[in-house]
Amino acid sequence: MASFKLPEIPTAHDGAWGPPSASTSSTSKKFEDIPYAPYSKSDRLGRFADWYDVSGGAGVTGLPTATQGGQKTRRGERGQAYGSGTASAFNYFHAAEDEASFSLVDNKGVGSTRGARGGQYQRGGRSQGRGGAGARTGGAQGGRGGQNQRGQGGRGGNRGGGGGRRGWRDWEKNNRNRESSVVISPSWNMLEEIEFHRLAKLRLDVDDPEDLESYGRLHAYDKTFDRLTTKTAAPLQLVDRIKYNTTTSDDPVIQQLASTSAANVYATDTILSVLMTAPRSVYPWDIVIQKTSQGIFLDKRDGGPFDTVTVNENAYEPPSDTPPNATNQPGQPAAPTQPTELGINSATSLSLEATYINQNFHFQTTNSQQGVVDLANANPFYGPDETDPLASCAYKYRIYDLGITEEDDVRLCLRTEVDAYQPGAGVKPQNGQGLVTIRALNEFDPRAPGAGGAPDWRTKLDSQRGAVVATEMKNNSAKLARWTVQACLAGAEAIKIGYISRHSPGNPTRHVILSTASMRPADFAGQLNVSLANGWGIVRTVVDLVNKLWEKDGSPEEAKYVLVKDPNKPLIRLYSVPLSTFTADDVQDVAEDTAEDTDA
Repeated sequence: MASFKLPEIPTAHDGAWGPPSASTSSTSKKFEDIPYAPYSKSDRLGRFADWYDVSGGAGVTGLPTATQGGQKTRRGERGQAYGSGTASAFNYFHAAEDEASFSLVDNKGVGSTRGARGGQYQRGGRSQGRGGAGARTGGAQGGRGGQNQRGQGGRGGNRGGGGGRRGWRDWEKNNRNRESSVVISPSWNMLEEIEFHRLAKLRLDVDDPEDLESYGRLHAYDKTFDRLTTKTAAPLQLVDRIKYNTTTSDDPVIQQLASTSAANVYATDTILSVLMTAPRSVYPWDIVIQKTSQGIFLDKRDGGPFDTVTVNENAYEPPSDTPPNATNQPGQPAAPTQPTELGINSATSLSLEATYINQNFHFQTTNSQQGVVDLANANPFYGPDETDPLASCAYKYRIYDLGITEEDDVRLCLRTEVDAYQPGAGVKPQNGQGLVTIRALNEFDPRAPGAGGAPDWRTKLDSQRGAVVATEMKNNSAKLARWTVQACLAGAEAIKIGYISRHSPGNPTRHVILSTASMRPADFAGQLNVSLANGWGIVRTVVDLVNKLWEKDGSPEEAKYVLVKDPNKPLIRLYSVPLSTFTADDVQDVAEDTAEDTDA
């Protein structure tokens, strides 16, 4: 068996405590030239070498000095810390002969940079540049964009020593807290909440659709509008025509298709385009979802956000409905605004103006004298008692297969719209050739709040069209994405976008057409970074969610849900609502409750 032998432990022969001295022990001789310095727990050990130590080797190792680190007492004196005086034991000491071998090469003084733009100056031992943090006589005072000793920001700086960078007069700006597009009733039950960053990761590849029926009448597009410039601008005219925007469940054609089980999901391109581009949305919106034995119907409310066109929705500072003279303190909600107080450049006024411009630009650019094409069926919404002229519009009902596998039966019946056709040799709109959609961008006042930094179209549209287009793609990303998705769903060959400006910045009733651009929907979708596969993934996710919740509730005969975009956060919420919601009885009950509140 192996034996264990204790190692030799040297002891001091003179009776002292601790190991023996180097002179009496051979073991201690190998540690003779190694310096040792005690330290305390309060010492900072994050520095390997102190190149700024001016004490040199004058001090005696082991004796603390008055200038070395220690604990500061209440009266301001620094107490001696354990081991603080022995740090110089590790300093490098150069010989005197090495010092004599160096000579001064340049003794020119450094010029003062005090007051130089972007330079530095010193007062009290700290430096300051433009936008930096300056020191003034031992205190940290605020530079331009810096922070002063009292916690107050310098010019453009922070107040209170915290938070991000603030802009010019941010404390006077009104809160951008928007109201929901629909009043959330206490009887509604929230079932699901989905953030936009989760929606952006979805993807579903869908094959080409199957055309079922086509309805309506198309006029030829007037190509003279393609040759307009800022110098030959044409006035926007008021044209009296009728165009229908009926919701899904009220469409007689969809009702007929649903009775034959042509699909199990029904929608219109106006509603579906908002859902497919939901991650780009800033303003609130809501979609009413009805689940019946015939399928799922995606509907809109009358007078809701789907009936108007937004303006600069994605701008850094979008238009607001708050009057200019209203001032809100930080952290307080925006003051309620009456409709009579809205200015011509408010969000609501600009939205109504943009809707008016889009309708009349569409009516004006379609010329019935150059050609009219009747499709297989007449307009399903134009009754025999109507006397007003009908606008150029065609409705195409198409079936999209959203199934992932062969056994997965999810078929979407979609009503799409096209506005005109481009005349030409051999063009047959009945076969889907030469179809176009017509839209319009509007300029109100480049200097007004909410303009989004847009350049003046009258001076830049002809010479710098790329800059104008890039600004509109940034400020109206959601709107342009919806228009592009609608054109792709309808199978249009081109999108005509008109640039329309006010006749004068202060008159919202007179407008001029400055120019018209034509682009292919697929190419424009690539420029906007619009992914149809991502849009189809969002639609399929919502459909699966509704079916799952419907089965969880016991598969009732009929169920109603509302998909709401949060007015201030990038997310959507799905609510379960009573069947009477948004019906005539519900509207009457809301009116009575409002009257009671007014009387009270």
